[in-house]
This record gives sequence, structure tokens and C-alpha cells, in this order.
Amino acid sequence: MSQRCQRVIHWFRKGLRLHDNPALIEACKDASELYPVFVLDPWFVTNANVGANRWRFLAQTLDDLDKKLQLLNLRLFVVRGNPETELEKLCKKWKITKLTYEVDTEPYAVARDERVGVTMDNLGVSVTTSISHTLYDVHRIVKINGGKAPLTYQSFQTAASRLGPPEQALSSPTVQDLQGCRTPISDTHNKEFGVPTLEDLGVCMTDLGPNLYPGGETEALERMERHLKKVNWICSFEKPKTEPNSLLPSTTVLSPYLKFGCLSSRLFYHKLVNVYKGKKHSQPPVSLMGQVLWREFYYTVAAVTPNFDKMKGNPVCKQIPWQENMDYLNAWKEGRTGYPFIDAVMIQLRREGWIHHLARHAVACFLTRGDLWISWEEGQKEFEKLLLDADWSLNAGNWMWLSASAFFHQYFRVYSPVAFGKKTDPNGDFIRNYIPALKKFPAKYIFEPWKAPTTMQQTAGCIIGKDYPKPIVDHDIVRQQNIQKMAAAYAKSKSSNPDTNKDNIKDLSSKSSKKRQPDDADNGPLKKKKKS
Repeated sequence: MSQRCQRVIHWFRKGLRLHDNPALIEACKDASELYPVFVLDPWFVTNANVGANRWRFLAQTLDDLDKKLQLLNLRLFVVRGNPETELEKLCKKWKITKLTYEVDTEPYAVARDERVGVTMDNLGVSVTTSISHTLYDVHRIVKINGGKAPLTYQSFQTAASRLGPPEQALSSPTVQDLQGCRTPISDTHNKEFGVPTLEDLGVCMTDLGPNLYPGGETEALERMERHLKKVNWICSFEKPKTEPNSLLPSTTVLSPYLKFGCLSSRLFYHKLVNVYKGKKHSQPPVSLMGQVLWREFYYTVAAVTPNFDKMKGNPVCKQIPWQENMDYLNAWKEGRTGYPFIDAVMIQLRREGWIHHLARHAVACFLTRGDLWISWEEGQKEFEKLLLDADWSLNAGNWMWLSASAFFHQYFRVYSPVAFGKKTDPNGDFIRNYIPALKKFPAKYIFEPWKAPTTMQQTAGCIIGKDYPKPIVDHDIVRQQNIQKMAAAYAKSKSSNPDTNKDNIKDLSSKSSKKRQPDDADNGPLKKKKKS
């Protein structure tokens, strides 16, 4: 072991874990004093639109991280304020010689880290960064792809395959790794640097839903291992065949843990490889491994695309003349559209902070090109606020996909707000759970309660238009209108800039779009994409 002579800050941002944390391992190598720091950046409080459930997840994650660090005779130092300012203060106070952290590719983080780098340089503090939030260095994938973002899943896979498998996940540091290293702790540590409570964070406790998915590395690893034991389920997993409206999740719900870095994507990747070994199993894009690669795909494109979370100034995004309609938008947000499947999903989102991927498809399509013709940016903001796993790159990418603004261009394939949910939950148990007013409706009418005879509504104790809203739009009518609007927007986009998104335009089948297309109740974009 090298002589310990460095006083080091390891700056936790994402990567809120001990396992597979190369920047933390680097900090441990030659530190005589090690200070694990998390900065509560006020920019996220004012700009990131964080809801109560996600604040709770973060607080639980930080608490779990602090407990795990204590087992290594370390503590977590939580500070509030501008990262450049706070890190500069701490470096001077603790006479720091080295700073380590995990690379973050989001635009705000890139600009922030450049400023921090200048500050550290002025202080004479060396900086070491490591890539571990993604499977690969996404900029290497871009370079392999000819210096441009791969705009299809297939082109991404081709580029990524040239890098070979991701590096193996690293083990957590041990007490032995830290022999000779200490973290000076004052008696006032908890008061000065303790993990904040929800009250400290200004969270309105009445906004909290049930704590179904506790935050932290401990829960992440336990949840992963529980699912890995279901070998047959993992090998046969196909995302379009899971149930978007089952009362218990039909997927792993590991996404919040990957978003915060409580779970390493590299560890999960290689664990899946080991489960698949020697067995027949499903393949990307619909397999569990396919879901990990979707995450990497969006991270790669987002890292090099200007204004990725906006329509204007975004070179991969179609320019579509969405309408502004606050009544429609608020009805969608609050679960008052009059379409029980859509409303139940939005109520689940607000209450629990998580909804199934295919349920996200349905409500996103409904808000945008399917029914309400409202910009995907509005939906993105609501998901950013309410989802535990709200991830900048994936959130923007998926909203563009579902609105047929980028990546997916078969805009004539529309999710039915009635048939799609009915397929996997014909009795409507999901609706009954989240919309008690409809609980007594028979299965025949629960997805379309406005069609129930008045006497039946009276018997069920729910008059449509009074106790539960009538549909705010007629899906059969607006769907056709919106398809025509999309066709016009596509034609205008193609004529004004024929080279834009040429990698994607080939996915659009103009021949098919001329035919009357049924609602896409059976095939989500992932399944369709597989054929492209």
C-alpha cells in the first residue's frame, strides 16, 4: 500500500453507494484523512422540480449511505449550498489535497464540474474522476459511431458491441483498505453535517404516499438479489408482455436505484449475464438486459445533443405545433380525464412515485399525439416531479419517443385509453384500487363508465359527470384528427429540412400510414422497434 499522505474529499452526487464506486476506491488508496461529502445543491431545489416522494427516497438513501460509511469508521458530511462555494470552503478548512467524484454527463453537471475544476486548480487540489454511472464511456460510443449520436437502438448496439462487455463491477472498500486512514469527526457532526430530515428539506408530509420503495444501497442490493433468484422469470422476461396495471409491480422496480446510483448498472449487467449463461433467454430490446441497454442508449444520445430536454433547438426532435390547454393538462395531471385507466395510472404516479413502463407509454401517448395534443415537455415536467426514477436523459428521451417526436416515428400507432388496460386487467381491479368511486361498476363498463345505463350508475353510487368526470375528449374522433396533424407536421419537417434525423426517417412507413390503423393496444414501441 502506498504511503498515506493525502487529505481527500470524495464528492457523492449520483453513485450513492459503496459497491462499484471507482472514484471512492481511488479516494481510499492514499488518504490519511477521507471526507465523504454530499452537497445539497439549491439549484436542484429550485429547478429540478422534486416531489415529496423523491425527497424521501434521497433522504433514506443518504441515511443508508451514512450508516454503511460508519461501518468503515467514516461518516457522511452533508452540506447545503452552491457546490463550488461549499467545496472551496471545505478544501480550505480541511487542507484538502485531492478531490474524487463520479462523472455525470447531464448538461448542468458538466458545466458545474468545469467550474469546480477551475476552483480546485486555483487551490492546488488534484481532481480524479471515474466513469461508473453508465456501462461505458458514452463519448467513446459516439466516437465509434462516426462522431455522432446513434439515433436508433440498433446503431447504438452496433457501436457498443465494438467496446466489448462493460468492465466488471468493483467490490466495496473494506476496513482493511482504510487502515491508516481516518475521518475526523466533531461532537457537533450531526448538527453541522448530518443527513437532513424531511422537515429540514421542507417536504410537506401530507404529499407523501406509502413508502413502497425505500431508498438506499441496502434495499437496492436486496431487491436485485430477490429478482435474480427468479431465474425462469428473468430468462423469459419480455417488457411488452408484462402488466402495466397489475396491483403488484410486474417488473423489478430497480430503476429508482439505478437513477440515484444506489445500484451499479455494471453490477446488474454482469449479474444478468451470469443468470443467462447456458440458458435460453429473451433478447434485447425487450429482455431485462435490453432495458439496461435502453438506459445506456438514452444517456449516450443525451450527452451530445443540445437542448435534449426541449423541442426547440433540439436537432433530433420533430418540431410539432402542440396546443396549450391548461384545463386538459390539469385534468391529465390530477387523474380527471374521464378515462379510468389513464386516471388510475396518474393517481398511482402521484401517490406512489412509480408506474410501470408501459403505463407511462399509455399516459404519455394520451397527453401528446394520442388525445390531448399537448407538448411532451409538459409531461416530462410532471414525471420529473413525481417519479422516483426521474432521470434527465431517460425522461426526455422516452417522452420524445412516445410523442413520436424522435426515435419512434410510426405516429399512426396510438395507444387506446380503453383497450390497452383492459387487455391485462379485464376485471378492472387496478381501476377499482385507485379510483374507489368506480369500485362498484361491473367489469363490462369500468373502462368506459359513461356507457353504463343511468340506473346502473345509480346502483354503483357514481353518476358520470357528477361523481366521476365524463371523458374530456372523444378518443375515436381526436385520434384521427391528431394523426392528420402529425402527418402534416412530418411533411413540413421533411420539406423544410430533409436531412434532419435521416437515421430515423427511414423507420417511417408512409405506405402503412395511409391505411386506417387500429389503436395500438397490443404493441408498444419497444415491440415495434424490434421489427425496424
